Amino acid sequence: MSVPRARFAPSPTGYLHVGGARTALFNWLFARQTGGTLVLRIEDTDRARSSDEHTKVIHDGLIWLGIQWDEGPFFQADFARQQRQTAERLLAEGKAYRCFCSVVELAEQRQKADRQKTPFAYDRRCYHLSPAEQTAKLDAGTPFAIRFLMPDEELAWDDAVHGRISFHGRDLDDFVILRSDGSPIYNLAVVADDLEMGITHVIRGADHISNTPKQVAIYRALDRESPVFAHVPMILGTDGKKLSKRHGATAVGD
Repeated sequence: MSVPRARFAPSPTGYLHVGGARTALFNWLFARQTGGTLVLRIEDTDRARSSDEHTKVIHDGLIWLGIQWDEGPFFQADFARQQRQTAERLLAEGKAYRCFCSVVELAEQRQKADRQKTPFAYDRRCYHLSPAEQTAKLDAGTPFAIRFLMPDEELAWDDAVHGRISFHGRDLDDFVILRSDGSPIYNLAVVADDLEMGITHVIRGADHISNTPKQVAIYRALDRESPVFAHVPMILGTDGKKLSKRHGATAVGD
């Protein structure tokens, strides 16, 4: 078997939360127990909310806790070119498609779903455009995003914490993987980066379970094996809800 490679991948959009610190601890302990490698990756694809100050807080918090990584820190934004190439490959192979819908059109679709009291799901109108219609929009310079074509199949994995978890593609939306400005969306970026870095085990909070079927679908579309997923339970407050500031200090420094 290959040497296990885990990663802690915080977003520099705020302080290091105690829940994030515990996730880092699980990854660190797993890497040390197995003789594996712990990678630190700063997931800064949200450029508007990311800051150097928050990155420093995360760095200092991990050092204060005694959690030492083996590789990194890497910054997700530095891998944007490879992430775009992954999206373009999926598009070329017919596993994704261009979406020319405007913000107004998408808002109308959401409003219609609200009126019908049904969950919003993109109606694939751009997937059904003819080649001539697509060419005309491209020639006219119409902006487009790239959407992943969700397969009509079961998307399941054996979670190292929860056991088997299963979703079905027909119940999930054709989500955007590349924005119209060429910037990658999280679910694409994380798969591309984990493949690039050879990550074998993804240990993260249970709030990511809803992202996992989308990522499993991307791994399949790329003909690559998914890593082992382990979704650890959330830290809850006294009211049984996700820990928040109303329960007291949640920043590691505090």
